[in-house]
Amino acid sequence: MADYNHKQIEPKWQKYWRENQTFKASVDKSKPKFYTLDMFPYPSGAGLHVGHPLGYIATDIVTRHKRNKGFNVLHPMGFDAFGLPAEQYAIQTGQHPAVTTRQNIERYKEQLENIGFAFDWDKEVQTCDPKYYKWTQWIFMQIFNSWYDHDLAKARSIDELTAIFRESGNAQVNAACDDDAPLFTAGEWNSWTEEEQQRMLLKYRLTYLSETAVNWCPELGTVLSNDEVKDGFSERGGHPVIRKKMKQWSMRITAYAERLLEGLDSVDWPEPLKEMQRNWIGKSKGAEVRFQVENSDIEIEVFTTRIDTIFGVTFLSLAPESELTAQLTTPEQKEAVEAYVAQAATRSERDRMADVKTISGVFTGSYAINPFNGEKVPVWVADYVLAGYGTGAVMAVPCGDQRDYDFAKHFDLPIVPVIKDADISEQADPTKDGIMINSGFLNGLTCKEAIDKAIEFAEEKGVGKGKINYRIRDAIFARQRYWGEPVPVYFKNDIPYLVDEKDLPIILPEIDKYLPTEDGDPPLGRAENFTYTPAGESEAYPLELSTMPGWAGSSWYWYRYMDAHNEEAFVSKEAQEYWENVDLYIGGSEHATGHLLYSRFWNKILFDLGHVNQEEPFKKLINQGMIQGRSNFVYRLKGENKFVSKGLKKDYDVAEMHVDVNIVRNDELDIEAFKSWRPDLADAEFILEDGKYICGWEIEKMSKSKYNVVNPDDIIERYGADTLRLYEMFLGPLEQFKPWNTNGIDGVKKFLGKLWRLFHNDRGEFEVSDTAPGKDELKSLHKTIKKAEEDIERYSFNTSVSTFMICVNELSALKCNKRAILEDLLVVISPYAPHITEELWSLLGHTTSIIDAPYPQYKEEYLKEDDIEYPVMVNGKMRTKLQLSADLDKAEIEAAALADANVQKWLEGKSPKKVIVVPKKIVNLVV
Repeated sequence: MADYNHKQIEPKWQKYWRENQTFKASVDKSKPKFYTLDMFPYPSGAGLHVGHPLGYIATDIVTRHKRNKGFNVLHPMGFDAFGLPAEQYAIQTGQHPAVTTRQNIERYKEQLENIGFAFDWDKEVQTCDPKYYKWTQWIFMQIFNSWYDHDLAKARSIDELTAIFRESGNAQVNAACDDDAPLFTAGEWNSWTEEEQQRMLLKYRLTYLSETAVNWCPELGTVLSNDEVKDGFSERGGHPVIRKKMKQWSMRITAYAERLLEGLDSVDWPEPLKEMQRNWIGKSKGAEVRFQVENSDIEIEVFTTRIDTIFGVTFLSLAPESELTAQLTTPEQKEAVEAYVAQAATRSERDRMADVKTISGVFTGSYAINPFNGEKVPVWVADYVLAGYGTGAVMAVPCGDQRDYDFAKHFDLPIVPVIKDADISEQADPTKDGIMINSGFLNGLTCKEAIDKAIEFAEEKGVGKGKINYRIRDAIFARQRYWGEPVPVYFKNDIPYLVDEKDLPIILPEIDKYLPTEDGDPPLGRAENFTYTPAGESEAYPLELSTMPGWAGSSWYWYRYMDAHNEEAFVSKEAQEYWENVDLYIGGSEHATGHLLYSRFWNKILFDLGHVNQEEPFKKLINQGMIQGRSNFVYRLKGENKFVSKGLKKDYDVAEMHVDVNIVRNDELDIEAFKSWRPDLADAEFILEDGKYICGWEIEKMSKSKYNVVNPDDIIERYGADTLRLYEMFLGPLEQFKPWNTNGIDGVKKFLGKLWRLFHNDRGEFEVSDTAPGKDELKSLHKTIKKAEEDIERYSFNTSVSTFMICVNELSALKCNKRAILEDLLVVISPYAPHITEELWSLLGHTTSIIDAPYPQYKEEYLKEDDIEYPVMVNGKMRTKLQLSADLDKAEIEAAALADANVQKWLEGKSPKKVIVVPKKIVNLVV
């Protein structure tokens, strides 16, 4: 076999791994464990492009290396298979989402296997599989049956809470609960009916039903998360989205705000990602203050971090969704306020917060009384205030807040300075350092002193108190969609009850079409007999018609991988205690405030309830960068079907046009393929340069619309999977964004050819010698062993590829075919290029996979230099070179340099003023 034939060898080893379950992992307490994980992919119909495998290749390299190092490694793969895209396709085609999802998964698996990943496919999970979502439903039930005890800082069983209520009421309960939860005694609790008790418990459960402002998309008939809304339109389909109040399931992630913050200090995650979570949680220390509405019993409660500026309040702002908005609107202002509220409902919260240029608002007609100075301040409605953050009301201090300042300027409201020497002539001054003025009894105090004094005053007068606030809001946990997990809840007299565990899973029923019902119910309202009959009862009760959100199934999946076939539990105690949590997790930073936050939240609940023994799910996380597309362009003469090559286009009036990069090689257009690309190009003419059509290029996001999507199947067909793997790593550091450019891939392919030829003679015959290796061969090998291991440990994969190339070039120059060198070299390279190394490993006579070979230990003795060549500089100019023993110390090196005849000639009999010796580098003499 003269040359390496990837088309024969790669499928051979993929079949071997599959049939021998080479990568199957099970609990083995005799070995240390290592759990590598890729972020759950959603299987889209488009399949993979070359950007998708980047992170997978990195985890695969680590997986294989850790196996070589003696670790028991779990590296699973599965699919986050519920979601809106499959449902939308089902609505358009009438095809069941399960069908297209299954087809997409098979396509993904085929592509992933072609790249040669060391996945344990025996552990595969799919979130849409009832065997999987049975346990998603079970976890929901655990959360529903829990409450959060602030005193113990943990979740507890709801049964423990009912026992407390039965014995002593709720006066001493410090729980995360609804703001309107009333005080009650044990006697009152015990006198209530079961229905009344259940309604009260809903105010304490970690998952609960409540009226919540949501992003509602009428066209899609569902609630959307903030991530699914852009500029007031659904990201999927571009349909209008409005804010409206609906009865929704929510989860009290707010109860875990402080622990979610603290936990970030215990994990090895990128600092920018941690900061994104900290900002999303948004902890702030401040005070709550109540403003009495004039001539009313209504109070407006605000949260502020700058109570020291309260004398500078010149108006209050309410969120459009606030219940107070309608209550405080006077008849004269009713029409204007209602129109403004309707307009604000068309904008998502994210858009409202991000848009600092648009200034809008409307006066309610009501006034409130500043509790510190008794002055009247007007109450406005402004869409930069959010109902879910703080209290949904803001005390506006224009002198210190830019949005308040812009609002006041726009509507000609007063701006009162409260910090001495602050310049507010052109903009607000948010300084926290200064002396208070125009602030009554706070005058003359520093800002910090004024904050303490103002909180003390508010608490004494009973108009406020110091408080810690969080920006994060409870997570909405319901979608009015079909393609999601059914919620295991039925309703009796409008009160939610859990189904019996033995009746799980509640299977997603068949329906005639995937749209809301004519009555506006979610698609599950179309299902026949979608009801539940509890044990011991004859009546069938309606089941919940909403389904779980897309993040439900991905908030615990790493545990199922540990024990994927367990029918008795979501994970066995033994498996979880052995694998514990994920050692290395690689995925995109776009999941920072979605999946990664919800996963930590669910994990902490499971930890509190004793189901898992680790509070944080992912020890180390790396955000891989994006591989960007390298677009190609052709230049069409305007009004003609004629195209001019890039170098000549300046002489013509042309229009630039994207062209499919798959018919371009090294920026040279395949003209015949171009003519076949589209019917309108069949008779195209070309103005060439040097007989070629040269395309233009630009770096852009990889996208079908730009025709720059490169299919890994095409690369594998032409170059092989090992070339693809090495090249993706060679493009640059894992975390960086980098352009895909097929122009450089030939060099990687040639490297594999050189590696192959080390094992073959000039006639293409396999020939390896058992002769003892020489010093230079050992040096080349051992510096490669050392560098590759260091690179993998710090996840610097691109530099390893360069090291391999240097090593193979050196060994080729030495005509090395020594078994003692090449065998170890294969093990070092195998995580990156597993197919070619498996083949050569087999040819060397091994009968087991190279993944089980021990990683070679580098020996420092082979890297020691016997002699060092020292350039000797005299007054900054090199005058000679000396070969000196590597063992000499500084004094000996200096003595040798001064004794050299050439050096003495340049010194001209003078003694040097200074001698600088850099060991193993250089000698510098200053005369």
